[in-house]
Amino acid sequence: MEEEGGGSSSTGTGTGTGTGSTGSGGTVSGGLQQRELEHMAEILVTGEQLRLRLHEEKVIKDRRHHLKTYPNCFVAKELIDWLIDRKEASDRETAIKLMQKLADRGIIHHVCDEHKEFKDVKLFYRFRKDDGTFPLDNEVKVFMRGQRLYEKLMSSENTLLQPREEEGIKYERTFMASELLDWLVQEGEATTRNEAEQLCHRLLEHGIIQHVSNKHAFVDSNLLYQFRMNFRRRRRLMELLNERSPSSQETHDSPFCLRKQNSDNRKPTSFMSVSPSKEIKIVSAVRRSSMSSCGSSGYFSSSPTLSGSPPVLCNPKSVLKRPVTSEELLTPGAPYARKTFTIVGDAVGWGFVVRGSKPCHIQAVDPSGPAAAAGMKVCQFVVSVNGLNVLHVDYRTVSNLILTGPRTIVMEVMEELEY
Repeated sequence: MEEEGGGSSSTGTGTGTGTGSTGSGGTVSGGLQQRELEHMAEILVTGEQLRLRLHEEKVIKDRRHHLKTYPNCFVAKELIDWLIDRKEASDRETAIKLMQKLADRGIIHHVCDEHKEFKDVKLFYRFRKDDGTFPLDNEVKVFMRGQRLYEKLMSSENTLLQPREEEGIKYERTFMASELLDWLVQEGEATTRNEAEQLCHRLLEHGIIQHVSNKHAFVDSNLLYQFRMNFRRRRRLMELLNERSPSSQETHDSPFCLRKQNSDNRKPTSFMSVSPSKEIKIVSAVRRSSMSSCGSSGYFSSSPTLSGSPPVLCNPKSVLKRPVTSEELLTPGAPYARKTFTIVGDAVGWGFVVRGSKPCHIQAVDPSGPAAAAGMKVCQFVVSVNGLNVLHVDYRTVSNLILTGPRTIVMEVMEELEY
């Protein structure tokens, strides 16, 4: 009951960076490629935000058909009703086009891969992030990595992003190239300074960061750079039908671009005026930062959000059989065993989902990720993260501990004994 949802729609690897200007130079094909990469990035963010909303409103759930359970799926016809009701689409035809766009990019698919077109009927579809079948390529991996770094840098504890001046112009939320390289090595995002610099070259090639005035490629120096995309901005689904990526529009009012601060007292750019408390906390679609701060869970996965190639279900039944309290876990003689895992994140993360509150539990584990290799399983309860007891906090706190910590995490869990 479901479609095979197209490929990943990548455009190959990025072009070289060199050391010259990136503002107006470059070939026509290079410019087209960057616009396509930016457009792809917007589709990924939009699709992920939709997935989180559907989880939160229970549109995505386990469903049964012919005595078989299909985990984490939605009914096409019901989703179209939901899109119209939420004013995300004006009519059913438009809703179908929006979902087909996600299918063509390999973000959703029919649960049995039997239908390529998204149909307004009672068929089951699923987000590939929810079953571990998202097709990964170099472009997607770079995008997911950039999104994770963005979330870490935007955290309240981080002070790397600051207003600074370059050539007499003040820019908001900038980072100095040399300081970012130091931070990447310090945070374990890169093992050497050279590796960190290569990562920044890729982020710039893919339109994720840029020089504040768009005059330079990435150079280990005191030059200032910014993130081009506001990953947290709430996307409208109708943006999927725009052929041109909003982030490619050279306008100071673009919500996707961090531009220089206005020299007069006019209203600042929309990125600067958005209140974080009102934003959707976009999940990092990447394994490491793909946790959701808004109600659904994301993968702490090792690739951008799911496993690699072969289609595999990611722990079909990943819900608790009954509520369990922290007090019950700590009761002497309770039928639970403690286990400790040391999980070393791979290129982009760890590969699991944490949900719940007081205590949190493991809701899903990517079969191909580091967590699964360490022995983590669904329905285990999280006791501590890197030595900090988390039995009495919610999954958002646990998520933040993991995302802002080192690449190697030590987790203590409790697992119900089987008799």
